[in-house]
Parts: sequence; structure tokens; C-alpha cells
Amino acid sequence: MITINDKNLELTLKAVNSKYNLNSLVIKEHGVSTLIESEKTIYMFLKDDCCLKNLVKVLIPFFKTNKYDINIDVNSFVSLFKDANKAFKAVVETTLFETHKQFSMKKEECKCKNYNFVFDSKFKDLYEESSIKLEYMNFARDLQDLPPNVGTSVELAKRIEAKANELGNVKITIFDKKQIEEMKMGLLLAVNKGSYVDPRVVVLEYNGDPSAKKIALVGKGITFDSGGYNLKPSNYLDDMKFDMSGAAITLSTVMALAKRKAKCNVVAVGMFTDNRIGGNATLTESVVASMNGMTVEINNTDAEGRLVLADGITYAVRNQKAERVITVATLTGAIVIALGKWFTGAFSKSDSFYDDFYKASTESMEPIWRQPLICDHLEAMKCSKIADITNSEPGREAGSSTAAAFLESFSEGKEYLHLDIAATADHEHRGRAPMLKTMFELLK
Repeated sequence: MITINDKNLELTLKAVNSKYNLNSLVIKEHGVSTLIESEKTIYMFLKDDCCLKNLVKVLIPFFKTNKYDINIDVNSFVSLFKDANKAFKAVVETTLFETHKQFSMKKEECKCKNYNFVFDSKFKDLYEESSIKLEYMNFARDLQDLPPNVGTSVELAKRIEAKANELGNVKITIFDKKQIEEMKMGLLLAVNKGSYVDPRVVVLEYNGDPSAKKIALVGKGITFDSGGYNLKPSNYLDDMKFDMSGAAITLSTVMALAKRKAKCNVVAVGMFTDNRIGGNATLTESVVASMNGMTVEINNTDAEGRLVLADGITYAVRNQKAERVITVATLTGAIVIALGKWFTGAFSKSDSFYDDFYKASTESMEPIWRQPLICDHLEAMKCSKIADITNSEPGREAGSSTAAAFLESFSEGKEYLHLDIAATADHEHRGRAPMLKTMFELLK
């Protein structure tokens, strides 16, 4: 349980450094916490040149091992850093993230500790913003953590609809299979062909500024990815339930913006299906017409995320009239090799769009790294002898960039940015909902 300025808990966590006149029993090593029972205080010692990144690294293990109900003296942390607002957000958002009661189906419930934030009234508005962001970030994480037999396309659509209905300023549209067929989303339907669970397209619209150009957030919602007929080996099936992370994140972002009443015009499009094998499943080398009429040779059924996103981009541009498009997806294993767990890969031909996004990511402390996206990457995807484009060019060169180029070709000249979260979406079998805070920061 989280409270604000109650001061009714027995112990208080306080940040200190070498400049403090401390009890001799306080251990003066960076990141070490010492309980001084006589003072009812847990002192967290930070090195004098501690940066915010290192602060977060110290707070995470503290919350994972803490056994007490405590007040958190946020002011003591803020006083040690030059950027007070950013330090405040780092402490509050890390606390709300790490102390969230995560989804579990175990018989024994997790016994969560109580935390009471203590801070000056001048931070009240900033706290409200952080609280809203983390509410929806944690909602997205809970969706990510659902096992695939529970978190189907139909079930996820229901849960998102229920959450969005708590807000009075979001337009909710959920397209079923018949409506998807009527819209001629051939690529989404091709991925869904092997499944007995119907696909869903979930659309959330929020318009807090009718004069603003509309931006679309399109998310990959593959609820489980077997690879289709290009079947994954067993070790690569681990954590494939997280292949719907992009859709959960984009839809949750719009809800967060709506609750904050942000001055923006935004729509999220979640493309939900699983990717299975079976008698009706799409065969490798099949050619399918996309929603925009372009034909795609499916040379790899395990490159399915880009297929559903392509139809989502077309819907965003043509039906929603979006001027800017962001796609979010656990798209390629290549980005994991290139950047590891430390960065989300970002792709855009628009320097101004990327610069705006980079500034937002820096403010949100969600690192991104720009990857190349050039005309040659798209040319490599035009190698099919019988279709306009392939979904998987032969070879292993620049796999993340060629995938992004495939997607960009469906943007119809609109400003486009792609986020490959394959390495950052989850960690240790738990969802992390990356890029939600950054997209919120960009649009708020």
C-alpha cells in the first residue's frame, strides 16, 4: 500500500552522503543501508558523485529485500541531486515500479509492505503525474505477465476495454474477426490462420487538443509466438508470451495520457493474435495482400510481428488520419545481439522526430539507441519474384534495420519511428513495459 505524507509508519528511509554528521554505526559504503533503531531511521548511504542511474540501481535491491513498513523521506534524496524534479521522479517511480504487487496465480499471496512518501507540497503535481504513469505501466506489466492460455487476444481486449472504461474521455473500439476481414487486413489474418482464437484489433482514441496533429501508437500484440511453420526450437519458445508487449504498452500509454488530461491528439492500435502451427496455418512462401493492397511473400512465418504491424500502420494512416506513427514491438532477435538489455533500438528517417523522442527518453531515463534505416534496407526486402515485398530477406545482415524498413514502407510518407523492444520488454520472466514513460513524456 502506498500513502502520501501520512508519517504514521514507525521507520523512515533517509538518504545521506559523506557531508552528513552521521551516527558512527552508519556504514559509509555506497548503496548500503543501516538501521539505527534508536533513531527509527534506515540510512541509505550514497557516494557524493552518485548519479540518478546509480540511485535507481541502489533502490531496486533495497525494495526487493526490504522487510519493513517504512516512510520514504523523498526530500532527503532530492537534496543530494542538482535536478530536483528528475531525482523526485527517480525515487517515486522506482518505488512504485518495484513495490507493485505483480501478477501471480500462486495459492499463497504475496505479503506486500506499506510505503509512505514524505515530500514537500511543491512536488504534489509531479507526484500525480508519476503516479498516473506508473499505474498504467504496471497495468501493462500485468498484461505482459499473463500466461498465454489466459492472455488470449479475446481476453486481453476485454481487460483493456474494462480498464479504459474507468476513464470518461477515451473512445474504445474493438474489431472482431468479421470486421477485420471487412477491412481486408490480410496480413493480420494470415498470422491468425493457424489459431482457434479469433484476432482482435483494439483502438483507443484520446483527443485532448483538437488542433494538434494526430499521432498513432501501433503495437504488436502476438499473445504467443510459436514461429508458425518456421517453428522455433524449444529454447526459443521461452518468454514468447511477451510478444504482445508492444500492444499492451501503446494502449496503456493512451490511457495514462487520458487520465492526465494531456494536451495531445493520440490513438493507439493494438494488433492481437497468436501465431500457431496447424492444418489451416499460413505456409511459408505464401503470398498475401495487405490492407493497403501491397502483396507480401511470407518467406518466414516467424517474422509475423511486422505483418500485423503493417496492417496496423495502414489503419492508423488511412482510417485514423495519423500524421505521425510510432510502432512498438518485440520484433527482432538481431536487436538483442546489437544492443543487449541496455537499450531499446530506435529507427527513423526523420531527424526531428527522432530528436524529439530522444529528448523524451532522456528525461524518462529509458535509454534508446538510433539504428540505421536507409533505402538499401528496403531494396533488400524487395527480392521476391512474385510479390511486391518479402517479409524476410535471405541472409542475416542488418535484420533489425530491414524489418524496420519493411514497416516504414507502409507509412505512406508520414513521419515514422519504430521501437524494437525485443531486448527490453521483459527481464527474468517479468514484463517491464519499456517506452511507456517516454511516449507519455513526448505527448503530455
